[in-house]
Amino acid sequence: MKKALALSLIFVLLTAGLVQATQVKLINDPSVPGATGTVNVNKDRNGNYRVRVDVRHLAKPTELTPPRQVYLVWVQSGDNAPEVLGQLRVNENLQGSLEGTTPHDKFELFITAEDNPNTTSPSEPRLLRATVAP
Repeated sequence: MKKALALSLIFVLLTAGLVQATQVKLINDPSVPGATGTVNVNKDRNGNYRVRVDVRHLAKPTELTPPRQVYLVWVQSGDNAPEVLGQLRVNENLQGSLEGTTPHDKFELFITAEDNPNTTSPSEPRLLRATVAP
């Protein structure tokens, strides 16, 4: 009975448009030809957007040429300055994920390799990128 009620509630929310989900494929830079990834965006009850970034086949930043210390995920909306969504950690299997929140409904999301995790502006190249417009 509880399962049927839960499924009914999920169906109602989906059909009412209260749960919006968007998935966008990340485009890789030629400097990381094997890297792939996706961005999933869901609107929450507060009107913000929950963002989940998943990557595969991305070398650890210390193995890049030249080596870097961290990967940062950035969000840039319109003409605004890019904002750091968070630090992306890659495991031994060359996979990583990051979850964060942004108030923007349309934005560019990109990943850079940085020497300093506290940097306030992204370096080039943008290793993986996507345009998100839920």
